[in-house]
Amino acid sequence: MENQIDQAGTGIDAPETPAKSSSVRWIGKGVAGLVIAAAAAAAFHLHGSDAAPIAVPPPSVTTSAPLQRDIEDRLGSLGQFSAVNRVELRAQVGGTLTQIHFRDGDIVHQGDLLFEIDPEPYQIKLSEATAELGAANARLTLATRELARAQELQRAEAGTAQNVDQRVAEQRAAQAAVDRANALVRDARFDLDRCKIAAPFTGRIGTHLVSVGNLVSGSRAGSAPTTLLATIVSLDPIYLDFDISENDYAAFQRSRASLQGPLADAVSISPTGDSGFTRTGKFDFIDNALDRSSGTIHARATIPNRDLSLTPGGFARVRLATTAPQPALLVPDAAVLDDQTDHMVYVVGADDVATPRKVQIGDLRGGLRVIRSGLSPNDRVVIDGIPSVRPGSKIAPRAGSIQFSTEQVAEGARS
Repeated sequence: MENQIDQAGTGIDAPETPAKSSSVRWIGKGVAGLVIAAAAAAAFHLHGSDAAPIAVPPPSVTTSAPLQRDIEDRLGSLGQFSAVNRVELRAQVGGTLTQIHFRDGDIVHQGDLLFEIDPEPYQIKLSEATAELGAANARLTLATRELARAQELQRAEAGTAQNVDQRVAEQRAAQAAVDRANALVRDARFDLDRCKIAAPFTGRIGTHLVSVGNLVSGSRAGSAPTTLLATIVSLDPIYLDFDISENDYAAFQRSRASLQGPLADAVSISPTGDSGFTRTGKFDFIDNALDRSSGTIHARATIPNRDLSLTPGGFARVRLATTAPQPALLVPDAAVLDDQTDHMVYVVGADDVATPRKVQIGDLRGGLRVIRSGLSPNDRVVIDGIPSVRPGSKIAPRAGSIQFSTEQVAEGARS
């Protein structure tokens, strides 16, 4: 008790307990942290607020003036090839088929022998007709001599006029018999010649439909049932049939009068499998009435096919010019952006600021998009780096160029 009083009176602190010492140390660390944070805030207030922000350079893009080129308006459609000539090979005489002189699917030429029918019955018929002709000629010779003798007797007043008239009639009958015999010979030779069936034109022949040894029936006029032996189609040239809608046909009629020279009849085609419109042909037929069920009119072009690569039944895209070439502006298709129902391109002004501009577009030509309105030849259009451009933003333009390349099959107007 006395010790406690003495300690209080002298002001000497008693030793701290362990728990109290730990609390003091944690409080000291917290105060130090607050001091450091306050110092950092003061430093930021004094120095950080005065620092300049980091400048972002404008995006680099490629620009070019639109390409100027003379372009004609045209119609596009899908067509199907058909043969100019297609023939069903049928026999004109009946008999046994003895030989086939081609392989299925061959290219055969005009006059090539294709089928042979047993000729023996027709050789017999020709021999009979020839023999009858000989007999008729003999009778004619006799009648002619008898007429001459009768005329001589009449001049010597030893014969009558009636006798002469009779000999004249006999001579004329003999001449008619000779004419008939000649016709029978030609008829028999005609049948004999038709025992050999040749190609009527150059083309591709299909499969043979009758084998050797079969009995085939024939008819000259085709009125009686005949046996179909094979079919043959011509390949060079070849037709391309296509349809034109009523609206396109009306526009075609209005503008076609302005076309002159080869352009008036020229078409370009892209067969299935080709990489572009590499072939040309001649537009040579349009039907005389619209199809009421489809609202289209049938048209046709003739296409050269010297390499025989085009086949009847195949498909091809066809283009038909409707106007003479006129000046037009073209830009890369990637430079044209869709804006709901409109289309736009970015145009760079003198201050290097990109501004969107609404344009009217046409179809693709040479891999480029035709611009019908909205641009002038002196405009600078952004053709590369478009994703980094923002409307009204400043850009860093670099000069580029637009190239007219080979036209592609997929070229066409945007919907």
